[in-house]
Amino acid sequence: MRGSGGIKSYLPAVIVCAALLPLVLIRLRNGAASASPAPAAEGLPAVPSSSAAPAASWQLIWADEFDYTGEPNPADWRPDVGGGGWGNGELQYYTAGGNATVTGQCLEIELRAQPMQGSSYTSARLVSTRGWTYGRFEISARLPQGVGTWPAVWMLPTGHPLPGDPWPGCGELDIMENVGFDHGNIHQTIHTGAFNHMNGNQKGGTKYLADVSEQFHLYAMEWLPDSLRFFIDGEEVFSYKPGDYTGDVTTQEWPFDSPFSLILNVAYGGSWGGALGTDDTCLPAVMEIDYVRVYKLERG
Repeated sequence: MRGSGGIKSYLPAVIVCAALLPLVLIRLRNGAASASPAPAAEGLPAVPSSSAAPAASWQLIWADEFDYTGEPNPADWRPDVGGGGWGNGELQYYTAGGNATVTGQCLEIELRAQPMQGSSYTSARLVSTRGWTYGRFEISARLPQGVGTWPAVWMLPTGHPLPGDPWPGCGELDIMENVGFDHGNIHQTIHTGAFNHMNGNQKGGTKYLADVSEQFHLYAMEWLPDSLRFFIDGEEVFSYKPGDYTGDVTTQEWPFDSPFSLILNVAYGGSWGGALGTDDTCLPAVMEIDYVRVYKLERG
């Protein structure tokens, strides 16, 4: 999502082989296909690389399968707390606890009509305590529905905002972004100093999913030293190579050589989410995260 403080903010498992991600496990949950956590993340097979030599593969290096109960693991996630619009005129106040819960099967981030600290709504925004430079990032999620909702899975530089490195020059990676008034259209976008929504020239792609709130879908990004590729359910939606736009690549086109952290959140209203107003009848609204997995490219 956008701005220097902006967002962006069961049936027993049945194992099948997905045609486009043959080694990713698939679970039928409540009759809907969803990428499923394995009993132990370390036991997951490698994912063949779609962007490197055939001998290369993505090896799992970190995961949260959300197979516990209670608050999100503080060793893995910290809450961003506060209101004030988050640079986008958003309506929610992000709480330190209570709006993000792990059920033993998934993480639930709940947007509520709940007065707090001058806001009429509460939600949660979780930031990974770790940062990564390059890798494959997978998030299996089922999205909320309702006009005004603005769920996102995205990345900003670890420790953002950093002195002397404001948005958008610091870079932003949007693995999944959706606004409720345009329900079903999933946006995958990058922002840099040269390419960003303030200039109207951000780079990205969109895919329509009719069942985005009924089924879990797999949102993924592959980040290499010179390129980015974005996927939904194994299908490539968008790719970015700065050399396609300039012969003299600088950090204005490619600020992606330092650690970035993952962010999971649900906002309400704001410059984009509230472009057609809000509808409180959709509340509470919940984004469910089945798992988050991070891979490193290993060459054979």
